[in-house]
Amino acid sequence: MNILVLGGGGREHTFCWKIAQSPLCNNLYAAPGNAGTSSVAKNLPLQVTDFEGIKKAVIEHQIDMLVVGPEDPLVLGIHDFFAADEQLANLMVIGPKKAAAELEGSKEFAKKFMQSNNIPTAKYQSFEAHQLEEGHAFLEKMSPPYVLKADGLAAGKGVLILSDLEEAKEELRKMLVDQKFGQASQKVVIEEFLSGIELSCFVLTDGENHVTFPMAKDYKRIGEGDTGLNTGGMGAISPVPFVTPEFEEKIRTRIVEPTINGFQKDGLPFQGFVFIGLIKVGEDPYVIEYNVRMGDPETEVVLPRIKNDMVRLLKAVGNKTLDQETIEIDERSATTVMAVSGGYPEAYEKGKPITGLDTVENSIVFHAGTTQKEGNVVTSGGRVLAVTSYGEDHKQALAQSYQELEKLSFEGIYYRKDLGFDL
Repeated sequence: MNILVLGGGGREHTFCWKIAQSPLCNNLYAAPGNAGTSSVAKNLPLQVTDFEGIKKAVIEHQIDMLVVGPEDPLVLGIHDFFAADEQLANLMVIGPKKAAAELEGSKEFAKKFMQSNNIPTAKYQSFEAHQLEEGHAFLEKMSPPYVLKADGLAAGKGVLILSDLEEAKEELRKMLVDQKFGQASQKVVIEEFLSGIELSCFVLTDGENHVTFPMAKDYKRIGEGDTGLNTGGMGAISPVPFVTPEFEEKIRTRIVEPTINGFQKDGLPFQGFVFIGLIKVGEDPYVIEYNVRMGDPETEVVLPRIKNDMVRLLKAVGNKTLDQETIEIDERSATTVMAVSGGYPEAYEKGKPITGLDTVENSIVFHAGTTQKEGNVVTSGGRVLAVTSYGEDHKQALAQSYQELEKLSFEGIYYRKDLGFDL
């Protein structure tokens, strides 16, 4: 098969690394890819939302399967775009159609889906600009901290958790009236705060059958001890030490199965990855959010633990034969630590040369924000490199990642040294 992986981050490099191992893959392409994907795939200079450009590439390179990494093209309907084209209707697209991608495209849509399918989640209400006073009244009835979520896609930055009522009212006004997050905050979901520890569950589905991938825990905040601003993710660990067989069973019966059944009940065309953001409250799992693709940096610890041929699994999604597949999981722990640009997640500089990549021996370096310039690998994003290692447990794996990270360098490099502190 000829396969095109859409995207240019650490998640997509990990997919390319895994897909390239399959004897079922003839030619592998990444669009736009990065300096890391170029070692296992041919990079194509395309934007992920340039559907016409992607179509030309699919025809030119005789692509059989399109694996969609990021959320934007899914929410904009890339699967529908190809399905509606008679010439390309046989292209296997791994990623849900637009109607199902609303699970990530709209927080309110996701909440209604959970309610109608009896999936445990925090109580909520949503408001638009003309309902600002009602929103303020709703906040007054709630106990702090207050959770405000922009309804639409805000690149992972549209969620505020505030302790002060007056500050929460003012931020609600900024989101709804001043459009703090642009169109994403035309509608805002206010929900109750759930106190617990978070984790991520990943499911691959063909719309009827499903397999569950290893769970992971990621670290979102820039500062050690989970302080400071939210980022796209500073690292991840898999498996999650506090997930007991009993807790896993609750996730399966209360959340995963009702979710997949809900897709069929509600007529949501879903072929691809479901990322379920969970929180463990006491001994019970609740859903914080759905994403309609794999998470980043969780992909960098989840895929390395899967022993299966990835292309075979993805083909089973396209053929709706996932019931014939069984997931084989590496028993070892995998951890990844993200090295980021100085200043991230706020303003940062790009184009910094990276050294030491050829000296890493016992870890896998996935590129998240890199490009090639005059024969050198340089930084091109806020999150630059993810260093993934195996170990008997997460502590051993982390020690390995940190050891290899010391060999890597670029101006302003920063990474958290405390991952796993809360386990």
